[in-house]
Amino acid sequence: MSSSSPETLPAVELLARGELTVRGRVREASNAVLYCSVAHEGREAACVYKPVAGERPLWDFPDGTLAQREVAAYEVSEATGWGLVPPTVLRDGPYGEGMVQLWIEADPEARLLALTEDAEPGEGWKAVGPAEVGEGRTALLVHADSPELRRLAVLDAVINNGDRKGGHLLPAPDGRLYGIDHGVTFHVDDKLRTLLWGWAGEELPAEALEVLGGLGRALAPGEPLAARLAPLLTAAEIEALRARVGALRENRRHPEPSGQWPAIPWPPV
Repeated sequence: MSSSSPETLPAVELLARGELTVRGRVREASNAVLYCSVAHEGREAACVYKPVAGERPLWDFPDGTLAQREVAAYEVSEATGWGLVPPTVLRDGPYGEGMVQLWIEADPEARLLALTEDAEPGEGWKAVGPAEVGEGRTALLVHADSPELRRLAVLDAVINNGDRKGGHLLPAPDGRLYGIDHGVTFHVDDKLRTLLWGWAGEELPAEALEVLGGLGRALAPGEPLAARLAPLLTAAEIEALRARVGALRENRRHPEPSGQWPAIPWPPV
């Protein structure tokens, strides 16, 4: 089976129209996650298929599905121009409707998270907070201070990501960064839980403010992005999305933990 990057094939068309063949299952996932190949007109790629039928109900997300929110996250990511979420579609598959997303092979040599016994992060790193490492010892959890990771932190604030774990960060061999697993997003209440708190309270980069301005315009009623999100999210969730974008533009700073619940997801990886 050949594998292609988003740049070398019309990925969305392939995912939406291709024939899905289940090759295996990602066992460690809490919901049904199937590793598949997708083929169409001589093109083939690896992908992930998450059927709605395999989702566990979430008491605090009574509306919609994980699959719909995954696709909504892709749509918002594309609207930013940052391309942080792999191509993702909602379609029928062997086990019914579900989310299908291009498989991204992560670079095993890339380091985005680390533990250090130093009191302060080294150059090129941002502090997240203390972490228990066993036998009563703690270490400082840090993440890379990179423009790509910072963009993802902004995107997570926009989509209200309640579960940004380390395993959801995929640095590709070509240097691009992708984020995956966006089923727990777009809640109307503040649910932001993430490992990417290193910029909390800092001023947003000019690039981010420009992107947020464009995103705010794209989310206006009647605009194409708002129309694409309408079948995926509730009207209240879309309105809350607009409000978060507006608040980020007005405050001009990365959000800080609310203090109302744990700010870091568990398990963090």
